[in-house]
Amino acid sequence: MPENVWCRMSSSFSPDQNAGRSEPAESAEVERLIDHLQRKGRLETESPTALYRRLQEALRSAISEGIVPAGAMIPGERELAQRLDLSRVTVRNAIKGLVEERLLVQRHGARTSVALRLEKPMTVFTSFSEDMEARGRVPGTTWLRREVGVADTTEAMALGLSPGAGVCRLHRLRLADRVPIAIEYSVLPAEFLPNPDLIEGSLYVTLERRGCQPVRALQRVRADVATAHEARLLEIETGAPILEMERRCSLENGRVVELTRSRYRGDAYDFMVELARRG
Repeated sequence: MPENVWCRMSSSFSPDQNAGRSEPAESAEVERLIDHLQRKGRLETESPTALYRRLQEALRSAISEGIVPAGAMIPGERELAQRLDLSRVTVRNAIKGLVEERLLVQRHGARTSVALRLEKPMTVFTSFSEDMEARGRVPGTTWLRREVGVADTTEAMALGLSPGAGVCRLHRLRLADRVPIAIEYSVLPAEFLPNPDLIEGSLYVTLERRGCQPVRALQRVRADVATAHEARLLEIETGAPILEMERRCSLENGRVVELTRSRYRGDAYDFMVELARRG
């Protein structure tokens, strides 16, 4: 799949390697953004609305209209100020408001980028790969650990296994368009997945081929904060918001086939639940 012309955050981003280095987006795309900001922001006209608010609204519309795609970096404060003939204070205040709205993301040592937010319906049972593909994103996986072992007490109880039963453990970093989104810890009975090397792409596609695809799931979601280790993997700050989802998946006969704990970036994922009022 061709790369988007905007510069994207890489999962291997290192502040030390990138600090002070300029990686501008393609000039044609920058010109399109500058033109949009000038027209939409009415920056050269008199208006009772504060200049930074006009620029902020123009940036917001550039994001909503896809002129600057999700995950892309915008030009720096200095470049925007020079190109738009504005003060850096004006540009800084406009960007600050959008960061507070979580439309833009600022990280130490990196350029400001458009937040990558994804919506996950809680009423539909789908895999991470299916979620990403349905939203036009390219799913990706970085394996952190995969092994076969003996179930511990907690795993045996959760999966309904006898003491000493074998399990397959999967520890993965999940990505969308190469941007880290979630850390997943999964454990499955070895009778359903005897070897993690059997997985090609989606875990659920592999289970379907083996005749043991889960058909229902029980999920719990809670709020938490990122540990230092998780922050490094997800490219966020230590203590940043995390959405943790625990999912227990089962077959038609009730056998539990998978237990997964996923830690999602709070700035990138929204869980949606449709509710109906009782009549």
